[in-house]
Amino acid sequence: MIRLVLGGEKSGKSDMAYGLFRDAPGPGLILAMGLARDMAFRRQILDHRLRRDPAIPVVEPGLELAAALEGALREGRNVLVDSLDFWVFACLEVGRDRTGELLQALAGFEAPAGPECVLVSCEVGLGPVASTSLVRRFARAQGALNQALAGMASSVKLAVAGLSVTLK
Repeated sequence: MIRLVLGGEKSGKSDMAYGLFRDAPGPGLILAMGLARDMAFRRQILDHRLRRDPAIPVVEPGLELAAALEGALREGRNVLVDSLDFWVFACLEVGRDRTGELLQALAGFEAPAGPECVLVSCEVGLGPVASTSLVRRFARAQGALNQALAGMASSVKLAVAGLSVTLK
């Protein structure tokens, strides 16, 4: 089963997704996508880690997200991917669209009896139109990925001010 949690910056989407992930039966794996490029973001990542169960393994797969998902599926592990916007940005930085690989890897989680995959992603359609071409490319890529994921997901929630709105 695939669950998608969308939301803006500091909307509560990560905590909401972690709750869904934690409630899934069986072993779990967290795939952390953010790369700490400054001290403030390092603190934010540390805060996330401190709120989570230290017994759950955390892997930072970077661009190899699809391979990490395939490995977790083979091991029968539930997965929390937090957050796909970092992955999209990393793909843009290296000039490689890996969306097809990701969607193919996620297809294995669509089986209702298998492990669950909870995806966290930023909703990009609520802000102003970006003024730079890089940010516009990011918003278009992120929006297209979110739409594809929403089509695959069994449930889609939107986090707004720490509240959950069920979209699907």
